[in-house]
Formats: sequence, C-alpha cells, structure tokens
Amino acid sequence: MNNILSGLTASIIALPLAIAFGISSGLGASAGIYGAIFLGFFASLFGGTKTQISGPTGPMTVISASVVAAFGANIALVFTTFLLAGLFQILLGLLKVGKFVRFIPYPVISGFMNGIGMIIILLQINVALGSEGQSSIIKAIADIPHAITGLNLQALLLTLATLAIIYFVPKRITAKLPSPLIALVVLSFVAYLLHLDVSYVSDIPTGLPSVVEFGFDSASISFILISAFTLAILGTIDSLLTSLVADSLTKDKHDSNKELIGQGIGNALASLFGGLPGAGATMRTVTNIKSGATSKISGMFHSVFLLLILLVFAPLASNIPMPVLAGILIKVGMDIFDYKMLNQLKILPKFDVSVMMIVFILTVFVDLIVAVGVGVVLSSFLIIHRLIKESEVDISGGETEANKEDRMVKDGIVRIVNIKGPFFFGSTSYILEKVDKMFNVENVVLDCSLVSFMDLSAIYALSESIEKLKSSGIEVYIVADEKRKEKLIKLGIGEVLDIEKIVESQIRALRRIKEKEIAAHV
Repeated sequence: MNNILSGLTASIIALPLAIAFGISSGLGASAGIYGAIFLGFFASLFGGTKTQISGPTGPMTVISASVVAAFGANIALVFTTFLLAGLFQILLGLLKVGKFVRFIPYPVISGFMNGIGMIIILLQINVALGSEGQSSIIKAIADIPHAITGLNLQALLLTLATLAIIYFVPKRITAKLPSPLIALVVLSFVAYLLHLDVSYVSDIPTGLPSVVEFGFDSASISFILISAFTLAILGTIDSLLTSLVADSLTKDKHDSNKELIGQGIGNALASLFGGLPGAGATMRTVTNIKSGATSKISGMFHSVFLLLILLVFAPLASNIPMPVLAGILIKVGMDIFDYKMLNQLKILPKFDVSVMMIVFILTVFVDLIVAVGVGVVLSSFLIIHRLIKESEVDISGGETEANKEDRMVKDGIVRIVNIKGPFFFGSTSYILEKVDKMFNVENVVLDCSLVSFMDLSAIYALSESIEKLKSSGIEVYIVADEKRKEKLIKLGIGEVLDIEKIVESQIRALRRIKEKEIAAHV
C-alpha cells in the first residue's frame, strides 16, 4: 500500500513539471505528460533502481528543445531522434558502460549541472516578463531587453507569486501537497477569475495517445545521430546520478546497466506515442522514497495515476498561465545548481574551479556533450600532472642505504637510481631523462621496488634507455619483485637485458657487481 501511495505523491509532483517541460521543449504540454507516463512506467518495470521515478527532466528538455528548434515543423524527424536516443541507451546498457559514469570527475558534473540550471532560468525570463519564450539560449538572452521594455506586469506578478508560494508555503502543508502543485492550482484559478491578460497553455488532447509518424532525412542524418547520442549520454548521466542518490537513501544498490536498458526502453516507447524523452528525476525520486516507496510498483503506479489525471483533468490544463509554469521551472533551475561546490569556491583548488567554470560556460553557450568531454579531458590532464609530481628519481653513488657498509663498491663504479611513485607515460620522459645522462659510470642499478605502477609506455621507454646505456658500455641491473619481473620479461625486457640481472633487491644487485669486479681483477 505504501508503494501505491508514494506513487500517487510522485505523480502529483510530476504533473506540473511534465506540463512545464513539455511546453518548454516546444512540443506542448501533452508531450511532457506522455513522456512521464511511458518513461516512468517502463523505466520502473525494466530498470535497475527499485525506487527511481523517471520522466522529463531539465537537462533532457534543453537538448530536446534544440532538436525541435532545428527540425521545426518536421515532427517526424524529432521523434525519430528521440527513438534513436532510447535505442542508444539500450545499447549502452548492453555494452555495460553504466559503471563508468561514476568516474566522471566531480568538477565536471558540477559545472554541467550549474550550466543546466542557468539555461533553464534564462529560457524562462522572457516568459516571466510576458514575452514569448525561446528555445535557443542565445536568442533568449538577446530578447531580454525587448521583454523588459514590453513588460507585462501581470505576467511578472504571477511568476513572482508562484515563486513565493513554492518557497514560503509552510512545510506542514507541503508535506501533504507539493508546493508547485499548490501554485499551479491556486494561481490558475486566480488568473481565470481575474481574466488576466497573459499567455496560457494550449489545449491538451484527451484520451489515449496514438502512434506518431517517423521520418528519415539523409541530409540531416549527422544531426539526428549526434542529437540522439547526446540525449542518450545525457540521460545516462542524469539517471545514474539519481540512482546513486536513491542508493544513499535506501541503502540499496542499483544495477547501472539494467537501469540504462530500462531507461532506453522507456524513452523509445515514449517516442512512439509523442512523448518527451527524460531520465531519472532526483526530486521526484527522493519524494517517492520519503513517502515510503520500496519497490518498482511505486514508479509504475506513478505513471498510472498520471494517465488517470490526463484522462479526467486534461481540459482544465488550458487554463494554466504560462508565467506560472515559468516560475515552476525557475525553481527547478535553482534546485539544479550545485551549491555545495559554489559555496566552497574560495577554498577549492584553482584547477578544479577552472574546470567547473569552463564546463559551465561551454554548457550554457556551446553544447552539453562538448562541455562534458572537454571537462573530462581537462580533469585527466590534472590527474596526469599530479601523478607526475608524485614521481621521484633519486640518483645515488656508492654511499647508499643498501651499500653504505660495503666499501668495495666505490663511487664511479656504480650508480643507483631509485624510482618512486607512478612510472607511466606521463612520467617516463621526466624519469628517464636523468637516467640517459649517466655515462661516466660502469654499472647502473634501476631500483623499481618503490614504483606504485608501471604501464606499457614506461616498459618500452625503459627498454630504450637500457639499450642506450649498454651501447655506452654500461652494465644495467633492475630491482623488481617477482611479479613485476614476470611482467617485464613477458613484455620483452629480456630482449635487451639478461634476465639474471633483474634481481629482488639493491643488495643483491651490488653483490653481483662486486662479484664481477673481483672476477675482473683475478
């Protein structure tokens, strides 16, 4: 029973958001509701997160709006793109890429979420001022001065009233009725009674949706595929981050790849019936869990209740003022901002802050996937830089910890190179540059016992350095444990170095050198 009641609560929260996202996308309120119904039901049925509520979300709506704007009246191409997005998600799930999402660096996620929040708010400013909304962020910003000069005070007051209700209605009331729904019902009734001169939601079709037409245009194939893949990746990130939130609240563990398959099936089926693509919705999921949800039944009933609301109350949706929906979406945008990182900007490492800001700017003004891609690359360079700084090379003569009591090994006869930390493609030039400069010595001991890890680039570079040293008449020894020795031999180090010269300790290497020196003087 708790799962049914929690599904009802989630559907009440989802309704105004679905309508708002549908209109914001350019496809109309019905697209948002249909998306919430089909995605919510099938993502719960086939997904891997028991308590997740799925439906249209801010990030997915932003991309969907750009697709709608690009294809204009050719709706068939729009829904073809949405269908492919769902199929791509299924493919990502089958390829088991879900587990990799958690490796996206936090500054990238923060910049991305802050950018999405800003986009949603900027797209609603003109509507809040009484002007027509835009799907392009650049156009929306350019139209703000015109909207200010042509201000519709009634529209602005409705938006402000919406925000006031959402923020200031007592919690004892919002615990039973979500504040966005209160704002939607109360202010729609006020606008209807006072005959306010503002724009309203267009009529929502009653009854069950019909299958839409799909189309294909070879000239647009590149844009279709890129947009579909963008939606799939964005939906993947959005959903799996919400799954992690659900895990933290329920102490359960979701199945990432199964969740992607469920999201893909839901989005694909939603596109068949003219629904907006979406993802796991954090706010709705948290509300669902706190209302007592424990299983997939809650998400499925959330969709059933939305369908019943659509069938019974759809005619009333034409009386919803657009400025009220603008206020609801502005609140959504505000909630998306990552206040945790924003509040710590002064104390965070400058590079992390720079990555966050770059991703934020690219998200708002360029492209969401480009932003995430650039952010991941920048963060990777940061990791490489930090690993290189952890790499150390200590070149010692005869007086070392291993041989300080062994006076037979004299300076000029042996050099010991202590390599510490990560030995990989990023640090090979730094480490081996010092090794390659040693010529006035008879023996070199490369101590790799304190190397934390060694990649293929390091092994190949090490082979080249050994060859250079040997060509100068220098004998080379390597200190490595048995496991690393096997790896070195397997990857061909034995072709340039006698495997007997790969020893387990500095002392063993120095004994070999001493034995060689004694034999040479006999």
